[in-house]
This record gives sequence, C-alpha cells and structure tokens, in this order.
Amino acid sequence: MRKADVEEFYRRLAAANPEPRSELDFVNPYTLLVAVVLSAQATDVGVNKATGPLFKVVDSPAKMLALGEDGLKAFIKTIGLYNAKAKNVIGLSRLLVERHGGQVPAERAALEALPGVGRKTANVVLNVAFGEPTIAVDTHIFRVGNRTGLAPGATPFEVEQGLEKATPARWKRHAHHWLILHGRYVCMARKPACAACPVADLCAYPAKTMAA
Repeated sequence: MRKADVEEFYRRLAAANPEPRSELDFVNPYTLLVAVVLSAQATDVGVNKATGPLFKVVDSPAKMLALGEDGLKAFIKTIGLYNAKAKNVIGLSRLLVERHGGQVPAERAALEALPGVGRKTANVVLNVAFGEPTIAVDTHIFRVGNRTGLAPGATPFEVEQGLEKATPARWKRHAHHWLILHGRYVCMARKPACAACPVADLCAYPAKTMAA
C-alpha cells in the first residue's frame, strides 16, 4: 500500500471512531492484564461475563492470591482453557507481588517474564494501560494486514513489524484498536462487508464483494 493510501486509510478509520477503546472490561492495569490473559482463544464478550463478577471481588494481585486458584476457577470456568489460565493468573499475580510491589510493570521484558504473557498480551497492556504506541497482532489484525496490503506477513511478528514501519507516528497510539475493530466488525474472515467498508477503495483484496 502506498504511503499516501496508508495515511488516508488511518484518517478514515479515525474519522469514524476518534477515540477507540478496548472491548475488554477492566478497572486498572492489573485487571486489564488478567482480562487479556483470559481472552486468549476466547471472545471479549465471554471474558467480560466472567470477569464482571470477578473484578468486584478481586482488583489486585494480593486479592487474587487470597482468592486462590480454585476460587478463581469458579469465576472463569465458562472460559476456554480455564484450568491453565487460572494457573497462569495465580502465577503472574505471585510474581507481581514478589518482584514488582504488586504493580503491573510498564516494560515489555518484565511483562513477558510473567506466566501466560506473550508478546501480544504485553503489547495490549502497554498500549491500553500505559499509552504506548504498540500494535498487538491478533487474528483480526493479522487478517487485515495481509488482506488489505497494509502490512503483509507470514507470521504475526512479521505483520507487527510491517505495521510499525508503515503506520505514521500520529496514528500509532490507536492503530491497534482501529485495526482490530475493523477486522472484527467489517473485514470479517468468512464474509467481509466490503460494500460497507470505509477503506474498500484503498484495499488490495482481490475478492471484494461490493454488492450491498
């Protein structure tokens, strides 16, 4: 995608949604971290249903440790892979208390050292909780990057690198949310809504369906 087209691509997404927000519910950086860990291979809607009651009881690593792994499982049993996720949440909570005074660190290396936290999760936390211009590549953003020609890549990391290079600095703060929401609600995997897409004329996807 040409530089001018990339600028226009983001300009249009920004015009439609000037202040995009995460669709995961949270009350502070810690609950955001927990929500993102729980969201792996799960929907935000499903996670929010579980964490609504949970976050009324637990909003810190210390409270999570007091709740315990079995107590946590009772709240999140509707979420896929909840046994492994409960173990990771308790493990990361323990490390936050032991290494970081109960606070979520604002550094990538420290975040990725926590159980259950990979690059994508760290990028989400850095962006949403701390305002860093990171771009977390999930399945939606991977698809949008490749399908539109904005940042083609064979792996999520390649797409992330492509987006970092292609995205103008003034759009990076919210690029993650614009792209994920676009992939979630417009540029869907099986049936993209090309006729309703605000950037269809900039997109390289050869199989557009423009009928309303």
